[in-house]
Amino acid sequence: MNILITGGTGLVGRSLVKKLTQNHHTVRVLTRSKSENENEFYWNVADKEIDEKAFENLDCIIHLAGANISERWTEDYKKELYSSRIDSANLLRKYCINKGIHLKSFISSSGINYYGTFTSDQILTEKSGIIHHDFLSKLSDEWEKAASQFSEIAERVVCLRTAMVLAKSGGAFPLLKKTVDLNIGSAVGSGKQWMNWIHIDDLVNMYVEAVENSSMNGKYNAVADEIPTNKEFMKKLAKSSNNFFLPFNVPSFIMKSIFGEMSSIILEGTRADNKKIKSVGFDFKYTNLDEVFDVLVKKR
Repeated sequence: MNILITGGTGLVGRSLVKKLTQNHHTVRVLTRSKSENENEFYWNVADKEIDEKAFENLDCIIHLAGANISERWTEDYKKELYSSRIDSANLLRKYCINKGIHLKSFISSSGINYYGTFTSDQILTEKSGIIHHDFLSKLSDEWEKAASQFSEIAERVVCLRTAMVLAKSGGAFPLLKKTVDLNIGSAVGSGKQWMNWIHIDDLVNMYVEAVENSSMNGKYNAVADEIPTNKEFMKKLAKSSNNFFLPFNVPSFIMKSIFGEMSSIILEGTRADNKKIKSVGFDFKYTNLDEVFDVLVKKR
């Protein structure tokens, strides 16, 4: 299958390109810098430009592109978060329509904060809808709406509502690991907020499943089975690293003063259900934190 990927040079994208290639798919990557590599094609969302060769005999698009959500949310950066996700999707759709392309599938990333950024014991399913309206719920909603428009030209549209990705080489985990290595690991805020997560291998396999399993269609929570509180997560990480866990929490006002509005994704958290993705036959490799920390910390 001929697959075009945006965000293919990012943390998840690099692993996904490798996995899809191993599964004998032909993978093309859109990049923001011009390249002589035969599988890389230039695009510029601001200038509304994409190398048209990327669309030749195309079967599937995987849309991973999106500015890092963990930067401080200035008004300008909020626009970048929006443009890198929604404007880029709209540009892809425009090129597909202009070239008369019919896709087997359009697969898009989305965020587990679709439901809102708040703390609750309620277990959220894909049918829950937006419960707490805030910046991230609006961003994720617009992201999914942009993906849904591809239903006009694609047989299937899949959105993976992704939790915090745990990987040794990037994302949030190395920073969290550093705090416990310095013996300053502790809970943040109340410590009672839930932390949805997924190991990078499971997320990559989930995208491959979305490509190869024609029964997948619609929205899916991309989260592991075990959902700990922030305090439980940090305690387990400290223990796995043979380091101290501080008995007092980092106050919320400190996080807000450092990160501003973005601190909400650290200080708040709900629990998301993953039964729907399992119902299509997907099997998780990592279901609990002990397994993940055994790999990421102990390097087994």
